Amino acid sequence: MKRKILVVGAGKSTSYMLDYFLEKSESENLQITIADLNTKDIPGHIKEHPACTLLTLDISATAERQSAVSAADIVVSMLPARFHAIIAKDCLLLKKNLVTASYVSDEMSAMNEEVKKAGLIFMNEIGLDPGIDHMSAMQIIDRIRDKGGKMLLFESFTGGLVAPESDSNLWNYKFTWNPRNVVVAGQGGAAKFIQEGTYKYIPYHKLFRRTEFMEIKGYGTFEAYANRDSLNYREAYGLKNALTLYRGTMRRVGFSKAWNMFVQLGMTDDSYVVENSEGMSYREFTNLFLPYSPTDSVELKLRHYLKIDQDDSTWSKLLELDLFNPKKFISISEATPAQMLQEILEAQWTLAEDDKDMIVMYHKFGYELNGKKEQIDANMVVLGKNRIHTAMAKTVGLPVAMATLLILNKKINTPGVQIPIRKEVYEPVLKELISYDVVFQEYQVPYLGYNPDSVAG
Repeated sequence: MKRKILVVGAGKSTSYMLDYFLEKSESENLQITIADLNTKDIPGHIKEHPACTLLTLDISATAERQSAVSAADIVVSMLPARFHAIIAKDCLLLKKNLVTASYVSDEMSAMNEEVKKAGLIFMNEIGLDPGIDHMSAMQIIDRIRDKGGKMLLFESFTGGLVAPESDSNLWNYKFTWNPRNVVVAGQGGAAKFIQEGTYKYIPYHKLFRRTEFMEIKGYGTFEAYANRDSLNYREAYGLKNALTLYRGTMRRVGFSKAWNMFVQLGMTDDSYVVENSEGMSYREFTNLFLPYSPTDSVELKLRHYLKIDQDDSTWSKLLELDLFNPKKFISISEATPAQMLQEILEAQWTLAEDDKDMIVMYHKFGYELNGKKEQIDANMVVLGKNRIHTAMAKTVGLPVAMATLLILNKKINTPGVQIPIRKEVYEPVLKELISYDVVFQEYQVPYLGYNPDSVAG
């Protein structure tokens, strides 16, 4: 009897995951059903594989959806996060295990008791971030604790960037994931974290001017701005007593300062619609946010408004995006400023056919052991192959695929709605990821904390 895996959703992040399942299909006796509203874009080598079946599925069609779930031994949902709960309810009803790469929503969390009662595993947050970040962090935190160490500091940063050989613009950035998430990043409340035992908050309008710097051997210097809520995992990681807890997003140095111009202008706002957006020129779009002047050009007004000198490198970045071009036009009607900005950026920052992306992750662990303060820094760099086989698809898809097989093979047994922070999950997944060149380098470094002189910060 073939063991049946149902994959719902076949978007950008599924290339490595599907290849992994199909490579293992013979040795693991697998039959993969890929269900998506649009199956025509699925690559030929996957479509034609004997272990693969395609199913055109509208997620709102309850009978067809439940029939597909019912026929499977385990379900992998790669749909946009808002749809996971629909699949999860089917899995609960039909007694199927479930794997997703998305954050645990309140709706998913509310199912925990029923999922446990049914003896099911709903594994979430097993992609890159969240996912590899949890697993790699817990592996080192558990190791420190096993030696009797006490955690003082944990910082974690991740970035989806462009590989050095494909880095061809002044922003040192291209979209490797959902562009919308990049444009609205950091909105919806202040970033909050703890430094040296003190709660810190950064409001959105200041977020991109408070950055931390880090060096990765062979790849140079990066900067990171704070994620919205660094305290989400305090309990899960067992870091209730840690003095510093901070999570952030990595970019190349200079990106955040330039991005801050869009924030200050109001171009990232997604809360209102711009009348007559369709057909508006890029120049008119830029002028929307500037004061009226009968004499000054749009360029001059913007430089005055944001206090940018003509020789400032951020000015070149704006020019590169064609923001002052009267001959390029917005194609979306009833668009918000954020949607209009996204369209402008996508014209410049989309990966070309042979472009390679790059994932960087950096953790810092400060701890006390035998009365002495120490620190481990660990980092990971993964490079993509091309626009389809991206480092993003690899680091999101492979952990999902590996966890799916571990559950199918009863190597992961703890029931409930969960994230991958237990040894039975992270040890085998991280070990197998090494064979795919997803590897962390560790360095013992001096522990400085934020207050080397122990003065309250």
